[in-house]
Amino acid sequence: MDPSSGSTSDASLLRHRPFAFFWCARVATSLAFQMQAVAVGWQGYALTGSAFYLGLIGLAQFLPMFLLSLVVGQVVDRFDRRRVAGLCQLIEALAVAALAAGSASGWLGREGLLAIVCVVGAARAFEGPTLHALVPGLVPALVLPRAIAGAASANQTATILGPALGGLLYGAGPTAVYAAAGALFLGASLLVTGIRIQRVPPTREPVSLQSLFAGVAFIRSRPAILGAISLDLFAVLLGGATALLPIYARDLLRTGPWGLGFLRAAPAVGALSMSLVLAHHPLRRRVGRIMFGAVTLFGLATIAFAVSTSFLLSLGALVVLGAADVISVVIRNSLVQIQTPDAMRGRVSAVHSMFIGTSNQLGEFESGVTAALFGVVPAAVLGGVGTIAVSLLWWRLFPELARIDSLDRT
Repeated sequence: MDPSSGSTSDASLLRHRPFAFFWCARVATSLAFQMQAVAVGWQGYALTGSAFYLGLIGLAQFLPMFLLSLVVGQVVDRFDRRRVAGLCQLIEALAVAALAAGSASGWLGREGLLAIVCVVGAARAFEGPTLHALVPGLVPALVLPRAIAGAASANQTATILGPALGGLLYGAGPTAVYAAAGALFLGASLLVTGIRIQRVPPTREPVSLQSLFAGVAFIRSRPAILGAISLDLFAVLLGGATALLPIYARDLLRTGPWGLGFLRAAPAVGALSMSLVLAHHPLRRRVGRIMFGAVTLFGLATIAFAVSTSFLLSLGALVVLGAADVISVVIRNSLVQIQTPDAMRGRVSAVHSMFIGTSNQLGEFESGVTAALFGVVPAAVLGGVGTIAVSLLWWRLFPELARIDSLDRT
């Protein structure tokens, strides 16, 4: 079906064949990444017993995303986004195949693990902005906010199932996890390259400093977008306790790999539930204030998780954390996509991903460092307190964001 036509009901989203292919590919690649993350976290902590090393895993993913961000925008705006995404997923499949081979043969050590994770980070540096930039061309403009919520639900569905599956498969060893993740990455590559849409050839303006930094300049010229992106950046950076989950699972809550899988899945349970609510009941009023409230709730949930000694209470806190996070994600992504011209989406999405996508990995590094310095629980508590402080400060720094009432194009 032509994405420019059709019903605007929620149920109609997956009737748009291009969006259905995209949704399935998004599920597959996110599922694979989450499974891989569980195996890498548990295997890395088993190899080293070091909170700092867990932080290094986050840093190994952050650096390529940060260093390649400006190049990514040019690639996404100049080449077929379907092929770019498919190639990235193929590279990820080969990388986890190397993890599987190294684990099976016994040659994979701490340095090799970090090197392969860095390759995955480089591929994801291109994949994330490309997938974000694809969405507006898959559905009618009237249902774009719902499509963004639907895409978020795809990611969160995988983030629920992936860690649980990864934790269970780890019982058979890391090789089994990596092999399954590799098959899923390959499937995602085939799906996304199979999307059929009317594609307007991009205008390939000469590469210059102005074009390289066009995404940065565009975001700086929109205070509401800058405020939303930077708010999420610092909230995730300070509240990124997920790097510490292997320590919580193994040393504080006394569970095995299955427990780590459930802990990693818990935020996605809350996020998926909230994504489904938002897909059926989109936010219509006071979205700026709602975003600040969601970030504050994210910080409170982080603190609750940090001090919990009960496995069930920890799961509950992480569910609330995930639900609060997805509200912020949907509002921020809708603002960025609605206010960005298609010719600029690659470069803006690349800067967006540099701020948001890399903040997850950099937040993991920050959590690993502070945990090594101050202890696991104090590090997580400080992160939650810092998130709340950032929310209050950003309310004063970006009043334009707080005043946004709706996500309508007008």
